[in-house]
Amino acid sequence: MKTIALHNPGPEYRLELASAAMPTPGDDEVLIRVAAAGVNRADILQARGAYPPPAGASETLGLEVSGHVAALGRNVTIFKTGDAVCALLAGGGYGEYALAHGGAVLAVPPGLDVADAAALPEALFTAWTNVIDTGRLMPNETLLIHGGTSGIGVAAIQMFARLGFRVFATAGSDEKCRLCETLGAQSAINYRTEDFVAATREHTGKGVDVILDMVGGGYVQRNMAAAAPSGRIVNIAYQDGAKVGLDLGVLLRKRLTLAATTLRGRSVLEKQAIRDALAKNVWPLVEAGRIKPVVDSRFPLGEAQAAHRRMTAGGHAGKILLTVA
Repeated sequence: MKTIALHNPGPEYRLELASAAMPTPGDDEVLIRVAAAGVNRADILQARGAYPPPAGASETLGLEVSGHVAALGRNVTIFKTGDAVCALLAGGGYGEYALAHGGAVLAVPPGLDVADAAALPEALFTAWTNVIDTGRLMPNETLLIHGGTSGIGVAAIQMFARLGFRVFATAGSDEKCRLCETLGAQSAINYRTEDFVAATREHTGKGVDVILDMVGGGYVQRNMAAAAPSGRIVNIAYQDGAKVGLDLGVLLRKRLTLAATTLRGRSVLEKQAIRDALAKNVWPLVEAGRIKPVVDSRFPLGEAQAAHRRMTAGGHAGKILLTVA
């Protein structure tokens, strides 16, 4: 099968089309004939040598795919060969076929483009577990999502707005802010021209209850200022830096929780629990067309390097996909 090989991991890494043996599903696995793979910043970090895959995971890049079931392990009984599915992976998505644990697979609803469905798993799994499980977002509370037009942001805004929460977002242009509001954000804040701390306080009167942040850096202190008393701040990345000086007095005075999590290295049982929660609470919204993939651009599998350049250049809105003919 065709796959993408990583050469020279580091700042000058290269992604090239190569051949690899067809994987065989284990007892609890699904072999997927890939229609598309989502491109994530974690892929770029891995290619740069900064984010190795968990023990036992494929060395091939790619954390989410969509496509059709090609073969099933003997313990996987809820799918059949030919079913349209999308899945969260620990690695191995950049290829014509990929293996997924059966507990991290969801059926693609009729009417949803199978390739576009690759834009959903990583974003929805990440947003749900960080906002609900770690952030403990409760009814009538408010949520601030930084990076509102990132692949995670566009899915998270839709998901939590459709679930009835007041959602706010930040983005880097007026055009991107309008996209966030179209997706369901009550208000989107242009971080280049506005202060999100002042804006969220104005909108809520007290600050926001939960903040989902992938920026880090100077945002860490500002998030504490933007949070409501007893607020929860969850970091899923530190794109602007993980080493910062902080005044933690506000953390104490406002009784805040500051947390950070990753998803990739969690156990299959943890990921299955997230999948089950999505299937119950969120997937009906996908089936009804109320949550839709937002795709920035599509690149053929062999142009994976160009897809990475698109992501690192910034300016994209929504997911970047690699499509497999």
